[in-house]
Amino acid sequence: MLLMDAYPFSHFPPVYNAPAKTGLIIPLQTEPLNVALFRTDADFDWLYPEHFQLISAKQWTPLAIARKAAEFLAESGAKVLDIGSGIGKFCLTGAFFYPEATFYGVEQRHELHHYAKIAKNYTQLENAYFVHSNITQINFKEFDHFYFFNAFYENIDRENAIDDTIETSYSLYVYYTEYLLAALKEVKPGTRLVTYQCLDEALQINFKLVWTSEDSLLRMWIKE
Repeated sequence: MLLMDAYPFSHFPPVYNAPAKTGLIIPLQTEPLNVALFRTDADFDWLYPEHFQLISAKQWTPLAIARKAAEFLAESGAKVLDIGSGIGKFCLTGAFFYPEATFYGVEQRHELHHYAKIAKNYTQLENAYFVHSNITQINFKEFDHFYFFNAFYENIDRENAIDDTIETSYSLYVYYTEYLLAALKEVKPGTRLVTYQCLDEALQINFKLVWTSEDSLLRMWIKE
């Protein structure tokens, strides 16, 4: 059962496939829903309540970045893990554009996990999965490649925290960063990693930097 009725928004706006001609009545035509949802960040944000839309630019990966990152990670048959998946934007974007791979997201906030699952149900993307858990409970060796958008930074930037439902502290930032590095150190050679706005420390655990964006915010790595 789809739960989108829980959102206080109107139905998704239809898209005309062809301009109307003078004196001609044509039936309303729409694009496939997922095509419309994955055109722009604003279109995608429609899936979520307003308070999540308001923090979208700061907290969720931009669609263009998500698609670029997923392209690098989505080898055929690969299992890709988003570490701190939030509302599921990266996983859903990857699942839509690259159906040959499977995308998993782990998120410790129950509310974010809840809305990620609703969005998955609405988009009906069968190659996206969401786990409500802390990353310390995840076996990283079960996955082939990884995406990380600085999920720990809110521990040292409390002004931009998503909410106040979890404990934050500098010591937790250090703990989670060290835990992640230790987990990634044990993955097999050839493992791919994409980082966004974070984790230069990947160089310390034998990941080779193979591509970086002009602003150096998006980086792609391969385990040596």
